[in-house]
Amino acid sequence: MDIFLKQFQEVNWEQIIFTSTRILLVLLLAWLGMVILRKILSQLEQGLLKQSEIAGEPPSESEKRVETLIRLIRQAAFIVLWVTTILILLKEIGIDVGPILASAGIVGLAVGFGAQNLVRDFISGFFFILENQVRVGDVAIVNGTGGLVESVNFRTIVLRDLGGIVHIFPNGAVSTLSNLTNDWSAYVFEIGVAYKENTDKVIEVMTGVGSEMKQDETVGPFMLEEPEIFGVDKFDNSAVVIKGRIKTNPIRQWQVGREYLRRIKLAFDNAGIEIPFPHQTLYFGEASKPFEVALLEKLKGEKVVT
Repeated sequence: MDIFLKQFQEVNWEQIIFTSTRILLVLLLAWLGMVILRKILSQLEQGLLKQSEIAGEPPSESEKRVETLIRLIRQAAFIVLWVTTILILLKEIGIDVGPILASAGIVGLAVGFGAQNLVRDFISGFFFILENQVRVGDVAIVNGTGGLVESVNFRTIVLRDLGGIVHIFPNGAVSTLSNLTNDWSAYVFEIGVAYKENTDKVIEVMTGVGSEMKQDETVGPFMLEEPEIFGVDKFDNSAVVIKGRIKTNPIRQWQVGREYLRRIKLAFDNAGIEIPFPHQTLYFGEASKPFEVALLEKLKGEKVVT
């Protein structure tokens, strides 16, 4: 009993109270830091959503993108805050944090070398989402492969092509990214007509078809404006090519384009405008007789023999 009393009397209560006060103060500051971070992140989230609304981005997509960004920033900020708080608390209770920091630095360096591709994927994915380069539901071409974007993660982009094949690309390995449905889309067409046709009349018919489609209740709402007819684009082997473009809502260009081509075919038939097809002539050389003449002579020879 005397031993416990002696140890109790030897305790530096002033130092304990002072250290406990400092620990409580550190924990209080950490809690205040969390509150401030939550408030800042909440305001940042509202600001990003407002910017997306002004830009005309669909609310569901903007909320998903902003939520992903805010969650990542929140996790990173809280990890930094609590790691710093724990190191300060360890120092307050008398533990030397120098060796811990040195060990953590060595481990972090080793992990960094081993997982550099993973870190690159995460950084690239963060900027893909932050800059809104591509979203779920877009049609994009990634590294030469096109398809519908099914998922945009911090590590990968997932595409599904027209044949149903799923393509997965690490974000850090994406060298080229083409978004076909960002804000608006376009269907570019090249229509060939016979050389004998009056191109002004052809363009007039094509413009009329586009005007009718813009007024149509089914496909009209998908068109941002009437088709642009650029004019004669080139002289092909057997056709005069007229080029144009239809601007549509995102991902609606193929639906509108197919309907436009269907109506163009009907309009050309009604107006008597010829859509040419390639012709080929068989040539057997100057010494050879035409195929019809040779066949006729052969038939005559068979009749004489009989």
